[in-house]
Amino acid sequence: MKGVILETAGCKDFFREEDILALQPDVTAAHAMLAAKQGPGSEYLGWLDLPDAAMAQLPEIRKVAEGIQATSDALVVIGIGGSYLGSRAGIEALAHSFSNFQGNAAKVIFAGHNLSSSYHADLLDVLQDMDFSINIISKSGKTTEPAIAFRIIRDLLERKYGREGARKRIYATTDPHKGVLRALAESEEYTTFPIPEDIGGRYSVLTAVGLLPMAVAGLDIEALLAGAIQAQGDLQNPDLSVNSCYRYAAARNILYRQGKAVELLVCYQPELQYFCEWWKQLFGESEGKEGKGLFPAAAVFSTDLHSLGQFIQEGAKLLFETVIKVIKPRRDLLIPHELEDADQLNYLAGKGMDFVNDCAFRGTLKAHTEEGKVPNLVLTMDSLDAWNLGYLFYFMEKACAVSGTLLGVNPYDQPGVEAYKKNMSILLKGSAPPAGKDL
Repeated sequence: MKGVILETAGCKDFFREEDILALQPDVTAAHAMLAAKQGPGSEYLGWLDLPDAAMAQLPEIRKVAEGIQATSDALVVIGIGGSYLGSRAGIEALAHSFSNFQGNAAKVIFAGHNLSSSYHADLLDVLQDMDFSINIISKSGKTTEPAIAFRIIRDLLERKYGREGARKRIYATTDPHKGVLRALAESEEYTTFPIPEDIGGRYSVLTAVGLLPMAVAGLDIEALLAGAIQAQGDLQNPDLSVNSCYRYAAARNILYRQGKAVELLVCYQPELQYFCEWWKQLFGESEGKEGKGLFPAAAVFSTDLHSLGQFIQEGAKLLFETVIKVIKPRRDLLIPHELEDADQLNYLAGKGMDFVNDCAFRGTLKAHTEEGKVPNLVLTMDSLDAWNLGYLFYFMEKACAVSGTLLGVNPYDQPGVEAYKKNMSILLKGSAPPAGKDL
């Protein structure tokens, strides 16, 4: 099996196949609007054809990544939201689970995605004795969290290497023509990569925003893009009987109209945790507006079955689950046999640990759907590798675009995000001391 397949048997008590097919006219209209690059937010549809276009940039990205690997123990990626979640999702999913203690690739460390003074002070402690470079990612350069982190970490970089040496270790991924960061990058002669003007942050994982950090971490970004290219081709047919991406958008729309308020994205591999975080931003910012939208939440099973399992099974019936099922793990472990069998686990001796994980998946699916009456959608993938992850990224982006259109909202703006930024700016400027004065 290649790509992503949707299974809806876990929703048989909530809708039938004909209920999905009844949405065909709406889905066909949404598909046609996307193909023609029309409708609300159409100026941000560059991601549709991005996988093919991004292949042309691979040689430059690889060259820069190799230079960073040769000169740096670590790359500090400074960004927030879509400026860091995609690359972190890819690295967490595909790199060694303990990559900071394993392998020769440069470590990728994230900063500027929070305003914690302790986090960033601790990071400075770690960087003091490391050779490091910076990848600052911001379309405008004015977003508070990464802007502050960049100022602080750049100060350390300049003290370590001098201003001229630091310039050679700073890589700016930003707007191609305008903005504070673009102006700074040009004046300081940083190496730059463009964030295409027709792609919003949460759809930017397959641009240099996501690809450069992943390349530095040693991931196969060509295979990642190849998977996305395959998805781009596979998902051109709007027929709901064959297009799993559009079926997923239709199914979640049906459940939403039935009163389900929360979609819980579930994975059984902890390495997908940050993919879930990326997905939360993608759907949360795209659909949560005008008083509409599902609340996107996520869980890692079986870990979270020991905290959230009781609520899912017997709590308020306000949610449905979408489970990402990976058939073949990246690695498996056999459970050993013990002569004394003190822990009484010899009945599992010789079995793979993934066999136990699969039993947890099947047992939980049965408990939640049959006994708990919680609808479950299952997205099945053959394996978790770069090709399949690229396919999954594109699959979710297109599902989100169609889902938002079915919901009747613009999937590409985020007006509500500006409210906290505006209020924070007023408070910061109101409390700032006069220029030249110490705090």
